Amino acid sequence: MKYSRQILSGLSVLFLVITLSGCGIQQTAVTANTAGERAFEPFHNVVDMAFVAQHLSIPMQDSVMLIDARPYKPKYIKGHIPMAISIPNSQFDKMTDKLPADKNSLLIFYCGGLKCKLSHKSAAKAEQLGYTNVKVFAEGYPKWISEKSHYPAVSAEWLKSQIDGGNKMTLVDARPKRAKYDKGHIPTAISIPDMQFDKFTDQLPEDKNQLIVFYCGGLHCKLSHKSAAKAIALGYTNVKVFAEGYPAWVAYAGKESTQAVASTAIKAGTEEGSIDHAEFRRIMNDAPESIYLVDVRDADEYKKGSLKTAVNIPVDNLEEKIKTLPADKPIIFICGTGARSGESYYMVQDVRPDLKNVFYVDGEMTIKADGSFTLKKPI
Repeated sequence: MKYSRQILSGLSVLFLVITLSGCGIQQTAVTANTAGERAFEPFHNVVDMAFVAQHLSIPMQDSVMLIDARPYKPKYIKGHIPMAISIPNSQFDKMTDKLPADKNSLLIFYCGGLKCKLSHKSAAKAEQLGYTNVKVFAEGYPKWISEKSHYPAVSAEWLKSQIDGGNKMTLVDARPKRAKYDKGHIPTAISIPDMQFDKFTDQLPEDKNQLIVFYCGGLHCKLSHKSAAKAIALGYTNVKVFAEGYPAWVAYAGKESTQAVASTAIKAGTEEGSIDHAEFRRIMNDAPESIYLVDVRDADEYKKGSLKTAVNIPVDNLEEKIKTLPADKPIIFICGTGARSGESYYMVQDVRPDLKNVFYVDGEMTIKADGSFTLKKPI
């Protein structure tokens, strides 16, 4: 009797399943589950970093597109694989116009690594649109940036936020100086043309961990990428590239010239009255006429070589001439070690405390006969 009841119970359940199936309810549930599983199913065509590197070029080939599926903010703007465009998965349907017209183009999607589903979802959507050569770099941005020789690209928005915030950064224009930089460049940028990189490495920060951002003439320009690679080879560990470069900056922030740069406030150094070394280099590159530069070394030292815009007032003669110093320009004192220039700064504080925009260069400065110089931290 016990077994008969179990059999009858089993038959009742089977009858219920068959009945529900006949009504389409069970099938509907299975379809929903299957659809749910497929929505999170890894894309069927996954590639590795070597594949991505093989197809990454400057400029990118028309038949290849590298796509970052992460959110534009805060992810893409502050670091992405160079030459990648941003099509966030959440905005995919609104941004299909960014995809190439040729459905046979190679599309490589990536996002935040093996735990990130965004690139897989976007790749599936692209395939549904008819694209026939779609890949996913599943290890994504974390894998790319883990390679020592690789560097991230940043956006105009991120770069402007760094400049506006006064964050510690060396921004380098890798374009030719006379033909490009002198006609217009991003505020705070110093000029180190890639072709002359080896001659101007002294302008790079002494701290190898300090942020350096290179830029040039846009996505068709290789100069910033070449300079970034050279900086990494020198041991710099925090190198980025603003790959879209000066054209994108002008489009985003408006044309900025050397005159605009000259009007920015002077960044002070760590010691009272001193000027930040990178700031001093920037001024001497961008707008040396915007300051009153005083070389307080002895006359014989000055004659052997000084900065081109510097006037010579030896520190022994300075006190009597302080009243003649201009008040309409920042005044910066220089010497060979920072000792005499520092003394000059404090002398001005005693004699003319009304002069507020006064600085001195604290550090070892070696000046050549042609007006070029090297500057090191003080001992």
